[in-house]
Amino acid sequence: MNRSCFLPVAASGLRRAAACLARDERGAIAVTYALALTGLVAAAGVSFDFARMVSLSSEMHNAADQAALAAATQLDGSNSAIANATNAAKTLVVNKTLLANDGGSRPITIAGLKFYATYADAEASNANTTTDPTKAKFVRVAVNARQAYYAFTPIVGLMSSGDISAAATAGLGSSICKVPPVFMCNPFESTDPGFTVASYVGKGLKLIANTGGSNYAPGNFGYLESNAGNGANAVAQTLGQVVPPGDCISADTVTTKPGQQVSVLDALNTRMDVYANGLNNVCGNGNGQCPASANSRKDVEQKGSGCAFTTGNGAGWQQPANAYAPSSATVPLTAAQISATAPMGYPRDMCHAVSSAGVCTNGSLGDGVWDSNAYFKTNTADYPSGSPYGASTPTRYQVYKDEAANASTRLKSQKNGSLTSQPAPVCSTTASPVGGSTVDRRVLSVAVINCAAQGVNGSTSNVAVTKWIDVFLVEPSVNRARTSQSDVYVEVIGPTQIGGGGDTTTAQIVRISKPYLVN
Repeated sequence: MNRSCFLPVAASGLRRAAACLARDERGAIAVTYALALTGLVAAAGVSFDFARMVSLSSEMHNAADQAALAAATQLDGSNSAIANATNAAKTLVVNKTLLANDGGSRPITIAGLKFYATYADAEASNANTTTDPTKAKFVRVAVNARQAYYAFTPIVGLMSSGDISAAATAGLGSSICKVPPVFMCNPFESTDPGFTVASYVGKGLKLIANTGGSNYAPGNFGYLESNAGNGANAVAQTLGQVVPPGDCISADTVTTKPGQQVSVLDALNTRMDVYANGLNNVCGNGNGQCPASANSRKDVEQKGSGCAFTTGNGAGWQQPANAYAPSSATVPLTAAQISATAPMGYPRDMCHAVSSAGVCTNGSLGDGVWDSNAYFKTNTADYPSGSPYGASTPTRYQVYKDEAANASTRLKSQKNGSLTSQPAPVCSTTASPVGGSTVDRRVLSVAVINCAAQGVNGSTSNVAVTKWIDVFLVEPSVNRARTSQSDVYVEVIGPTQIGGGGDTTTAQIVRISKPYLVN
């Protein structure tokens, strides 16, 4: 303001003073600031409170993510999976908010959990939830809403952020390690799509390679993709080597491998001390990477020192002329028939052993009835009673383990004319122990897949695994009078026992699991 405009002046000069004041622009910016002050304060307040609201939203979403991940770690298929997941979401992870000022406590609480059996249902967050803890594979966790009451924004009429909530969905991604990548098509897909393992324990299962290249049928077996390499040689390495090459395999969804090379079963036979010629590329020089089980009991016998399966006059493993060949699927061998029979390996179920095709009611699945009396008698042993097996007929796998534990008396070689029964390994440079923390060379962990429902044909990706089961290799896969090399005959042991993390002592294979967010 120009002070000269107010110097003492005569009355006649008042008009000039007023005009001077009107022309003076100094100090006008103060008026502008005064007029803009309300808007500037409102804008600063909105920015502050908006940042608070965004940060609160981040806290809520982080809480939902962490709770969902914690819950997903418990989805192990056990009967307590849902209860454990709920407890983990609510108590194992404590998330706090520092920005909510609605009068509530600092901890963020869980509003609810939903469980899903499939990835598609979880991703869509639809109504197809499950309450079955054995089928729950994914969990969606919602957290209770919180509010941020604004500090400055009320100047422009807004009092709070309103309810801010969040939800997250997570699953448990699992891989299994130390296992040959083998799968079988559920033989009972139409009647038992869930493959109730307990119904099949102790029963023989005849698996057949799909050599025709068409869609896999129930009872077929095949191989899974891994990064071990392509071609028959890589597949043979995964079947034969004591430490299968390649990374771990997904426990939940797999990719099937195209092509069925029957020749790769030569590598599987090394587990029973049968070594075909030309396995150096698979098992290394001297076959050292493919040791036999310390109990190599089998139905083929050795001529000379040969280690490959052969026929005629050649040296090697052969089917004896007086091999076990029952004429009845229900009547065990008589005493006279037993005396004329060669020392037996673990035999097939009688309904499978009676002919090439077998007469088992369930086709590829036997009934678990095998001629145990003939087995023990031909191997110069009376039927054991008492502690090893109790009153019931033992499974072949039980006998296998008991014989390994009593090798000095139970795994003795026997002459049979020009052939010799060799229940302990004679061709393997080393013998792989049975039991303990060692991977059992005659036990395979196999993925059971519903092949028809998923259209498995050659290389098919994202194939869901119904069950992982352990099976016992009953016999070598070779061309006998009543068998084909494309057959793999096994006995069902039970669900695969999977060790956690790096645990190598509790199971054949190790499971590595990691939770992940779906949305």
